[in-house]
Amino acid sequence: MRKYIPNMLTFGRCVLTVIFLVMILKSPSAQNKSLTLDIAFVIFVIAGVTDLIDGAVARRLGVDSKFGRMLDPLADKILVCGSFICFAVIKEPKLFDLTPVANSIILWSVVGIIVLREVYVTTIRHIAEAKGINFAATSSGKIKMFIQTFAIGTVIIKAAHVPNAAWGYWFTAIVFALMLFATVFSGITATKRIEDW
Repeated sequence: MRKYIPNMLTFGRCVLTVIFLVMILKSPSAQNKSLTLDIAFVIFVIAGVTDLIDGAVARRLGVDSKFGRMLDPLADKILVCGSFICFAVIKEPKLFDLTPVANSIILWSVVGIIVLREVYVTTIRHIAEAKGINFAATSSGKIKMFIQTFAIGTVIIKAAHVPNAAWGYWFTAIVFALMLFATVFSGITATKRIEDW
């Protein structure tokens, strides 16, 4: 039974992710938008904690598995890609005084870059695992995930509490720029790993 604990934690993260994404989508029409987003943020943090725990538990119990190595990053991708897709749908974050159309173009462009990177790296990972090659996460991938997670939290807090603050616009824009750089860089790093096959 103990050997299934890491995968159960990862599955639990998937369930929390679905709840989180539904709350994000429902937030614009919620009676109390701030409270809805605050609760969504708490769920998001809990999901993030399970991400930290499942890997540690797997290593402690010595039950690292191919299934776990595939499921864990997939759960992360659902959380990250789903979050930014939902943000684009509800048109958050609003950036500066951009028109709704310009803002939407930026948000959907961010979605495109993130999703393309994740699909690309996931494809490489599946090919590597099929060949028996361990394609575990690297430091650049972990940094990318951290910045993406931070960006998701930034969007939620901005939308809930400082939707029109000038510093909020700048902070969010800088975080998004760093996130896109880390996303592209980690994709390039994954490409270089192919050369070692």
